[in-house]
Amino acid sequence: MPFARPLPASGRRGWVGVLRWGRRKETRWGDRIAVMQPGSVGMGGYTRHMASRVLLLDNTVHSRLFPLGERWAARLTSAARVDRVNASSAPRLPDVRDYTHLVLTGSEASVLKPPQWVRREAELVRTAAGSGVPILGSCFGHELLVWALSGPGYVARAARPEFGWTSVRIVERDSLLCGIPSPWTVFAFHVAEVVSPPPPWRVLASSRKCATHVLRYGEKPIWGVQAHPEITRRSSEFALRAHLLVTQRRGGLPRTTWRRAPADLQAVSALVANFLDVGRAA
Repeated sequence: MPFARPLPASGRRGWVGVLRWGRRKETRWGDRIAVMQPGSVGMGGYTRHMASRVLLLDNTVHSRLFPLGERWAARLTSAARVDRVNASSAPRLPDVRDYTHLVLTGSEASVLKPPQWVRREAELVRTAAGSGVPILGSCFGHELLVWALSGPGYVARAARPEFGWTSVRIVERDSLLCGIPSPWTVFAFHVAEVVSPPPPWRVLASSRKCATHVLRYGEKPIWGVQAHPEITRRSSEFALRAHLLVTQRRGGLPRTTWRRAPADLQAVSALVANFLDVGRAA
């Protein structure tokens, strides 16, 4: 059972709590979160990217079933300050120009039938792109980037949806992908995809079923990743079962979906570090 221990006031809301789940320790400052994973260097992990302030837009609608924002926060906050905002329920979104980086998570929602909050987020994406704020989108966030910057005509239902662990091959080396192997084994779960993205989009990586797995918007610090690099082998089965529970999909999922495959855990660490290394464009 987690427990909270009040500490002297030092946050914006006047309290700090420490929560423990097994060996993981999570510290909360109001709506800011810092997570120290087992084996990390603790608060010293902030040294490299201490000046980074990340706006993490959590696009999940059922965040308890799909804790994608929580998983991204765990990856990001070992190296940067993070403000996590649920895009679907927040009364308003922060001014993205107050941040050094923007991360867009996956979602059960779809840009093919976008609810109103998606249009609001798309406007924020355009503001961030125009202000030179580095952006990283995953799955739904990847598709939303193209939808917002190039138009809805470049996102369509996937001809061959991907469910489970997939092998992604890098076709063009880029600063975001430094230290990531090719092929890269990563968890993917999507029924929509980017199709024939127009210039200045560049394809950096693809899989057997999806030709647009990693994209970059020209030379700007804007990247989309169709997969879920934040998902680990342990959490992948939970994510699949949660999807079945919400969608009540008849017949379940293809048997190959449940195949266990080793996750390249060092790859996501490299991805996050490479992204945070990028400064705001002029």
